[in-house]
Amino acid sequence: MLFLWAINYSNSMGFAFTFLLAAVALNSMWQAHDNLLGLIIHPGHADPAFAGQDAHFTFRLENPDPRPRYGVALQWRDRPPHYVNLPAQGAAVVTLAIPAERRGWLRPGRLRVLTRYPLGLLQAWSWVEFAPGCLIYPQPHGRRPLPAALPNSTGSGLGEQGLGSEDYAGFRPYAPGDSPRRIAWKTAGRTDQLLVKCFTDQARPELWLDWRLLGIDNLESRLSQLCQWVLKAESDGCQYGLRLPGLQIPPGHGAVQRRRCLEALALF
Repeated sequence: MLFLWAINYSNSMGFAFTFLLAAVALNSMWQAHDNLLGLIIHPGHADPAFAGQDAHFTFRLENPDPRPRYGVALQWRDRPPHYVNLPAQGAAVVTLAIPAERRGWLRPGRLRVLTRYPLGLLQAWSWVEFAPGCLIYPQPHGRRPLPAALPNSTGSGLGEQGLGSEDYAGFRPYAPGDSPRRIAWKTAGRTDQLLVKCFTDQARPELWLDWRLLGIDNLESRLSQLCQWVLKAESDGCQYGLRLPGLQIPPGHGAVQRRRCLEALALF
């Protein structure tokens, strides 16, 4: 319209302003394209989450050029894009929250890389997709209390790996295979014999979280109840094991045991 107005009135200032706007638009197009050219994006990492929550994928954007890049964004589907500025020959981290709707492996799929730099008149974009995913645990849900724990039948009375190893019970002669951490080195310096510290093994009850204890027909409801049992048993400090059709995880306690049980439920 400015161009037609300048022609109609033969206005030189109108022509100059029209050509200036056209030059700005063309320059913005080039700069937007160049702002993404050669950008390096490293695959994202996400910690496991529970179904119904958001999995937070972290991506690393790397700028190999000696000039900074501004207003670069990652976008998942129709969610708002997350913008960052990249320093010259530097990097930035973008975290995307992706909803975990069901258990199993969650992969973000195609992500849009975009920029509206420098003036927001035009948008340049591209697509990236990575194979690594995030493991989603079942949603912990259920009203049933923990099943009754059974006495541990594997206790050995005295030993170095017992569950009650906090209680000191004296010394015994060293035997090949004993852990060096159990050797009483101060006592060994005063005698010619190596002695090993003994601790009482107070057997703690073992709790079995068994698939067969649940008479629920729905598969996901069973897994949700078992997931809640795993979290409850871990928080209560119980020695617990997990039994699923075709899989049995021996009783244990701690972060490793919790992760093993939750992974088995997620992938069942």
